[in-house]
Amino acid sequence: MSDLASLSHKIKDFVKVRVLCLGDVMLDEFVYGESSRLSPEAPIPVVKVRRRKLMPGGAANLVRNVTTLGAVGTLIGLVGKDEMAVRLRQEIEELDRFRVHLIPCPDRMTTIKTRFVVGGQQMLRTDVEDSAPVEGELADRVLAIFEAELEHNDIVVLSDYAKGLLSDTVVRRAIELAVSRGKPVIADPKSKDFSRYSGVEVLLPNASELSAATGLPVTTDEEAAIAADAARRNAGLENLLVTRSRQGMTLARTNGTVTHLPARAREVHDVSGAGDTVAATMAVALASGIELEDAARVANVAAGLVVAKVGTATVYPRDIVAEIHQNDMISVCGEIVTLNQCVEVIDKWRAQDLKIGFTNGCFDLVHPGHISLLSQAKAACDKLIVGLNSDSSARGLKGPGRPVQSETARSIVLASLSAVDLVILFDEETPLRLIEAIRPDVLVKGADYKRDEVVGAELVLGHGGEVLLADIQDGYSTTNTIARVGESQD
Repeated sequence: MSDLASLSHKIKDFVKVRVLCLGDVMLDEFVYGESSRLSPEAPIPVVKVRRRKLMPGGAANLVRNVTTLGAVGTLIGLVGKDEMAVRLRQEIEELDRFRVHLIPCPDRMTTIKTRFVVGGQQMLRTDVEDSAPVEGELADRVLAIFEAELEHNDIVVLSDYAKGLLSDTVVRRAIELAVSRGKPVIADPKSKDFSRYSGVEVLLPNASELSAATGLPVTTDEEAAIAADAARRNAGLENLLVTRSRQGMTLARTNGTVTHLPARAREVHDVSGAGDTVAATMAVALASGIELEDAARVANVAAGLVVAKVGTATVYPRDIVAEIHQNDMISVCGEIVTLNQCVEVIDKWRAQDLKIGFTNGCFDLVHPGHISLLSQAKAACDKLIVGLNSDSSARGLKGPGRPVQSETARSIVLASLSAVDLVILFDEETPLRLIEAIRPDVLVKGADYKRDEVVGAELVLGHGGEVLLADIQDGYSTTNTIARVGESQD
């Protein structure tokens, strides 16, 4: 098992992965409104609809999670020949790194789940679906496409929502085809009979599904361990990862060991699609070479992030990396954030009419010159945000052997300084993406730059901000310090 922070570089390799998903697709509709009175016709609230949102759901949401993690996702699913199938295709076509085979079936309806949300809480859900098992010629057609796609993908996910596509015939043959070609399989089950998924590398039931399959309680860690290991042995499964909501996850492995992973979520807004996030993250992590238990831990972080959002949300690699760092550093400071978190904080600051400053750098071996720059930057604003080059970004700028300090260590040092209000890591060569999102009132760099050389200067000046060139304190340089240390060791 690795330290989570040490997995950051592997998470950045997610872009190399290709995931094939076979499963039940649907259209998720969210109807948002407000309610202030009861209906005179019945004791039910009257909801005034404000807006509607459509999103790919089911297996389509799983592949959407795959793509936001940076991997390429290929989806095979069934739809009806109806208007909702057209809408689902339109929603999917807007996504990047997404290949799709939606097989139209005239005698089936496209599955639609409609959720009514009032005040941030779901009040009602309606389902339109056809769950007849897929057999015969239709099953052959699905499996032919699946077999053709296998060679182009690294790992397979079976996303079972009990809507008919993953019939016994399709599941059994799909697992056989994948295993025969050396492609690991992950399955998110819906059936109580876990033995139908025999041959998969990891089965991903939730607590209620595990309890239904075994007839055992799954409330405490001890109960979850007993039920998970029993299900794994009885169904002939290699590994079983149980998602247990606020209780976290339980991993039962083929060697008989059971590991409990505590929940990482700070607060839960909506669990819609959280299982898809876990399955997608497990698939991409395993295919990128991360060991099983470490992959489960990364998936646990991703699940904690997604349940804090509303709707069938997704997460990004940079969010996972930042969350790992933030949890590891939480006892030291609370100022290390993702870009999304940064923007949310900035919105609150702007509502207080506070002046936002931004500067950036590698800040490797922080010295008095760095402190002087940060102090001048903070003096020019109310709140100072520091964009910090990640390890890979710093290495690209400074060359092999740099940075001397890891991004985790550099983040901790910066965030502990009184002049710094927020620290945000970035992987790119320049912080332009951050500057575009943050729109600082003051952009600060050292006076060794000219204004027209400062990245983002034109953007900041264009929206009425200013560019400050801070005085350089002579005699201090990380490069020179490293050189002197090297000389003293010769």
